[in-house]
Amino acid sequence: MAKLNTPVGPRDHIIGKTSAPITLVEYGDYQCSHCGHAYPLIKKLLKQYNNELLFVFRNFPLQESHPDAMAAAEAAEAAALQNKFWEMHDLLYEHQDELDENNLMYFAETLNLNIDKFENDCNSSGVTSKIESDFESGIRSGVNGTPTFFINDKRLDSYDATYESLADAVMNAE
Repeated sequence: MAKLNTPVGPRDHIIGKTSAPITLVEYGDYQCSHCGHAYPLIKKLLKQYNNELLFVFRNFPLQESHPDAMAAAEAAEAAALQNKFWEMHDLLYEHQDELDENNLMYFAETLNLNIDKFENDCNSSGVTSKIESDFESGIRSGVNGTPTFFINDKRLDSYDATYESLADAVMNAE
């Protein structure tokens, strides 16, 4: 069983209490339809296990098959610099088929982001570095597709695109 090579740290985007007994890490791609399918399942899981679960999202844009994935990841990271990562993350998954540049700007406006800062940050080396760091940590952990999940540092190989497979893994986490 593959292990999470890079521990959860201060640069990660998290939902939940850091003291939660179960940590779920997702390597995701905003343009991936399988990630889009998993998105509401994770939302449901977070509601059901809110005090027991820490959720971490890491960028894993598969640019060859998803040409807008990198720009979407840049938009999420730029929004993070204005404390709106999760709001942008949700918009990107809720509008997966609309990830062109115009819509990314519209999403930023919807979130009342400083647009000049957003544009500059989208193209900044810091944002690129964060995405590359996430991607490289995935590679080191054996990620080769999206979504890939880890529960308490162990790769979840039983996920079969159902809520039950995620919930069972959380309930049986060691």
